[in-house]
Amino acid sequence: MLVLCVFFALLGAASNATGTVLQRKAALAVPAKDALRPQLLRDLARQPVWLLGICGVVGAALFQALALVTGPLALAQPVFILELPFALLIALPVLQRTLPRSGWTAVGCMVAGLVLALASAAPDGGEPQAPMARWIPAVVLCVAATAFAVGAARHRPSGAARAALLGSGAAVANALTAALMKSAANTFSDDGFGAFLAAWQTYGFAVCGVTAVFLLENALQAGSIAASQPALTLGDATVSLLLGVLVYAEHIRTGWWILPELAGVALITLGTFRLSRVPLTGELGS
Repeated sequence: MLVLCVFFALLGAASNATGTVLQRKAALAVPAKDALRPQLLRDLARQPVWLLGICGVVGAALFQALALVTGPLALAQPVFILELPFALLIALPVLQRTLPRSGWTAVGCMVAGLVLALASAAPDGGEPQAPMARWIPAVVLCVAATAFAVGAARHRPSGAARAALLGSGAAVANALTAALMKSAANTFSDDGFGAFLAAWQTYGFAVCGVTAVFLLENALQAGSIAASQPALTLGDATVSLLLGVLVYAEHIRTGWWILPELAGVALITLGTFRLSRVPLTGELGS
């Protein structure tokens, strides 16, 4: 089952990367005055390329749900770190560019770091559902963190700082979406469609998912992927890991295993920041 979890997570990362590239292309054509306003989604919806990007996001959500049903949250979500190299690799033929050696080195760092971190942490176990005593503080903290990031972004002009803050908000919303989706997907798998519709987590992940998409669109409009993607990539994985452990009581190795886990995280962080700054020209990096 863990192999299936990783497989579906990889498909989800590739699908989401495709959606991100297409959404970035569409976001560049939207006036800056529409940022953080409902008009942004209305203007984007008029563009076929954005609709294709949303199809990629929907496909990613389906693969993500399958990954979360077949494995722990602390395993499935960190695999989405590979969305960034997937996004750049997908964009290369679109932009007719080549990835320099430094870019391939960064990709290697991310992949090696992810393998090292997950192999050392060995996430497993956990409960299919979590009690409200765990859900309430988790939801409150995630909503507060997202609101803080959005509030800070509103007071900054378009640029790297605004994009990073909105990317951070989207990361927390994404992680909470995944945690709620795992509960809803398990309800559907165990009790059927009627129970799925009756579960509050179903509507919770829908609201959080729309919020995450809205914040991502604004992050992509406010600055380049180089500014928003590191916060989105690393933030999503970190918050998801915490939610897996604290909400679903999933287990990761501790003790001396923390050393290789930290080494893997360091490689992922190094690769993420280097890859996000690969000198590509054109729409993706604008």
